Amino acid sequence: MQNSDFRRDAWGRLMRTANFVGTTTYGTAEAAERAGGRVRKIHSMLTATDPDTGERYGVDEPGLLLWVHCAEIDSYLDVLRRSGFRLTDAEADRYIHEHRESARLVGLDPGAVPGDRAELAAYFGKVRPELAAGPEARDVDDFLLRPPTHPLLVPARALLWRRVAQLAYASLPPYAHELYGRPAPAPATATGQLRLTGLLLRRIPARLRWQLPPKHILRAMARLGPDARPAPYKLGR
Repeated sequence: MQNSDFRRDAWGRLMRTANFVGTTTYGTAEAAERAGGRVRKIHSMLTATDPDTGERYGVDEPGLLLWVHCAEIDSYLDVLRRSGFRLTDAEADRYIHEHRESARLVGLDPGAVPGDRAELAAYFGKVRPELAAGPEARDVDDFLLRPPTHPLLVPARALLWRRVAQLAYASLPPYAHELYGRPAPAPATATGQLRLTGLLLRRIPARLRWQLPPKHILRAMARLGPDARPAPYKLGR
């Protein structure tokens, strides 16, 4: 809220984050290091003020970076598995462990980052008493549910974006809904919606799905060969 221009450039803010994730996922080690270096440099120059205490702090404080990392990785993994993507517990633990490297790229000590599902659950159990939904969080919440758009596109926002945003929020853990003071939807209902959405997305023909991929995916496919596709059966390779 205090440093980002997401209100004026929501799409650009989203794509900058997506490009970082895409580079660390599909890029070379050198590209990932460069991306991490850029993020660390930006974070080192930014500060914010605690709205409750007035304390000034750097946005690269390890505790803050760790929260962002753990919330991000846990969300990816949770939505992926609930959407019907077949991932064993061992593969899920491997995914969390490998992301210690992405934590290092943003400035964290990999040894202090959860390395499997049990450690990740223990982290959330420890940090939950510290969580709160303040005015800034509620402003972001409102923005994501009702992003500004041209008046002529308001019906489309209500029809399409609203449903996407509501499904994303429905996938949050119950304690997150409690923080915002709203009833949590039944987890089984949200899981059913995620599974249906995942099924529909996976039914899109590959030739259409990969027609216009981001550049980091194109570069990865060039390195791995023309038949390279992220697919469940390749996870163990």
